[in-house]
Amino acid sequence: MKTVSKADLYRKLPSVDELVRRPALASLVSQEGQIAVTDAARAVLESLRKEISLGSLDADRVDLALSGLDSAVERQCRRALRYSLRSVINATGVILHTNLGRAPLPDSALEHIRKTAGAYSNLEFDVESGERGKRDAHMQRLFSKLLSDDVQVGPPVSTIVVNNNAAAVLLALNTLAEGGEVIVSRGELVEIGGSFRIPEIMSKANVLLREVGTTNRTRIRDYERAITEKTRLLLRVHRSNFEISGFTEQPKLEELVRLARERNIPLMEDLGSGALFDLHSIGMSGEPTVLDSLRAGVEVVTYSGDKLLGGPQAGLLSGRGDLVARMRANSLFRALRVDKLTYAALEATLMAYVKADYDSIPTLRLMRLSKEEVGRRAESVAEKVQSRQVSVEVVDGESVIGGGAAPSAAVPTRLLAVACAGMSPDKLAGRLRAFDPPIIARVEEGRVLLDLRTVFPQQDEIIVQALAQIAA
Repeated sequence: MKTVSKADLYRKLPSVDELVRRPALASLVSQEGQIAVTDAARAVLESLRKEISLGSLDADRVDLALSGLDSAVERQCRRALRYSLRSVINATGVILHTNLGRAPLPDSALEHIRKTAGAYSNLEFDVESGERGKRDAHMQRLFSKLLSDDVQVGPPVSTIVVNNNAAAVLLALNTLAEGGEVIVSRGELVEIGGSFRIPEIMSKANVLLREVGTTNRTRIRDYERAITEKTRLLLRVHRSNFEISGFTEQPKLEELVRLARERNIPLMEDLGSGALFDLHSIGMSGEPTVLDSLRAGVEVVTYSGDKLLGGPQAGLLSGRGDLVARMRANSLFRALRVDKLTYAALEATLMAYVKADYDSIPTLRLMRLSKEEVGRRAESVAEKVQSRQVSVEVVDGESVIGGGAAPSAAVPTRLLAVACAGMSPDKLAGRLRAFDPPIIARVEEGRVLLDLRTVFPQQDEIIVQALAQIAA
């Protein structure tokens, strides 16, 4: 058998220009453009040249590769033009999964974004007067309905929006306490996602941290003793992503409110998760609502838009009108403000609260699903995919809230425990992630678990198809 040299193999490859001008690729060029197809052709040919140089392709294999060259270019082109950010199926049972985008938006929010972002809008324009307006106006009327109507004590409640809760805390601290001291319990010096810590945010806000109490026990007299002429703010931080149990103590919110009023110092609470919905109705305790804090007399509350509220990523500051007005006048506010997409999504989400249409908000709907509802869907999926290669068992389990909210809260659920013959759990989970769209499961105790609580009903059939394909 005659040996073919690498030079001869290189000569078998067409040029990039010859490849792109092939009739078989004309449709692809028409759809995706000359530049994209040329880049794909160049990448495919470069890959073949590299394999030839490494000696991994002989003459027969080069001929085989050349026979599928058109298809290879099309695959490379589709892969290169695919969006990096794409939808996945969340089968983990973590309702607010930070890595998977936290709260899915309501349909009404998506529609409102489409209508207002696909055209010009009155974002900062007063249609009635014909003059410049303020983007806050689109939110204030709804927040007034949800918050101010029920808070009868003190000045009216105002709300402004920035890009996340860390930004809200930064803006509030800088506005209300720059150059002064802020008193906070040592047990509340939390770290949030991405290694952002309350002390570091305070430093960036140019305020001095005054720690009181101990990690597990802080009393109201600790705050009283720490107040000096430099004190500008009392800060309470809700431990929304962890718990301290055992020998613990912290002042009641009413005690802090009373102390703040006696000393004429504002009291701020960083709620983090920021529920507008009474979670006791679904069996969750220990997670205060924004309204609970305002009714108790907290003067500024900061919270997130994409956690328990179920809307877009945003940082919300609600509280005493004059204090919120000072924050709005801070030059930091413009640097931290949000765009029309966030306002549109947030307005639609708040409108659902005003109408008490809670099931239209995916986060609330998923939390409210019963174990029996999830179980019926799980049984249906299990019946469709049972085979010699794939075994599926429906077992009891728990869904969690996630997203730095309600750390100890768990919701009873029914899980699909899946095993595939000759395949480890980690490999099976990897195969599910490789599906289009990717299916994200969890692996526990040597099993792949799928929780349909966080899978939308129309996605059940995709899971069936993926498991059938893996089995085949």
